[in-house]
Amino acid sequence: MSTDIDCIVVGAGVVGLAIARALALSGREVMVVESAEGIGTGTSARNSEVIHAGIYYPAGSLKAKLCVQGRHLLYAYCAAHGIGHKRLGKLIVATSEEEISTLGGIMEKARINGVDDMELLTAAQAQALEPALSCTAALLSPSTGIVDSHGLMLAYQGEAENAGAQCVFHTPLLSGKVRTSGGFDLQFGGVDAMTLSCNVLINASGLHAPTLARNIQGIPAASIPNEYLCKGSYFTLQGRAPFTRLIYPTPHHAGLGVHLGLDLGGQAKFGPDTEWIERVDYDIDPERCAGFYEAVRTYWPGLRDGALSPGYTGIRPKISGPHEPAADFMIAGPATHGVPGLVNLFGIESPGLTSSLAIAQETLLRLQPN
Repeated sequence: MSTDIDCIVVGAGVVGLAIARALALSGREVMVVESAEGIGTGTSARNSEVIHAGIYYPAGSLKAKLCVQGRHLLYAYCAAHGIGHKRLGKLIVATSEEEISTLGGIMEKARINGVDDMELLTAAQAQALEPALSCTAALLSPSTGIVDSHGLMLAYQGEAENAGAQCVFHTPLLSGKVRTSGGFDLQFGGVDAMTLSCNVLINASGLHAPTLARNIQGIPAASIPNEYLCKGSYFTLQGRAPFTRLIYPTPHHAGLGVHLGLDLGGQAKFGPDTEWIERVDYDIDPERCAGFYEAVRTYWPGLRDGALSPGYTGIRPKISGPHEPAADFMIAGPATHGVPGLVNLFGIESPGLTSSLAIAQETLLRLQPN
């Protein structure tokens, strides 16, 4: 049976575009299909824009492996393509004696993951770098940085299209089925509703990737995890911050805590916090600001009243719930679910941006038959 197109990538976020680029550069015919009006309107545009070093993730996990690989690839890619980025460095701070032992555990986990440039600092050493900081000790991560995420996505899109890929917007994938002869029949909505068939299907749809997979007949239900939505709010600082590096508290279960981030212009923002929600909602609640003052003042007591303004929110695409251990990336190819030509990407939260080029490489590997 003939197909309309060789490869369809569902989702034009940073990961979907990186995969489309990799497929197109390998000589495949590629279409990227996105339900929104343009690239990167969801999770990819609503995050901290941090290039992570690979510090926190369990040894042997995909998050650890692909973050470290992806960080090296991403710095090289940004330098080669003129994409805005800065290797600022980051301080992970302990604000009590009890948290100092936590820093030691983080440093050892980072070493196992291949991050060998971490440095444990005394309070005085950390304050010599950042005089406004209050802490009992800190870890310095020189490899952490920031990136222009939209510029990065535009570069991925441009390279994919130059290699023959096409991007289609306002076109949600509604349903589909696995064909007995191989490949997929897919029904799309939007203004120009259509049915397309393909040989390869990449589900990089982010927040609702599990729901999308369930809507395609023939994908084993047991291979599809539950989906959870974890919202994070960001508040911006009025005026300049007295910091030149990113400042992170010691991490907690659902995220990395209310950290101080900087954009490429030096503007500071704080977040994200953690709020488990039932539906996609990007509204920001100004009332959450009070908790930000309390959290930030543990490491920056000089934050003045009234200095924070509501910024934006993002949603983490979780596949583990609020009372479960944090899940690893799930890049499910035929070896997982038994469907040739299909890769489902589930739970691609942080460090997905940092890992995007490595995730693309891993996705192409998982397409291969065993």
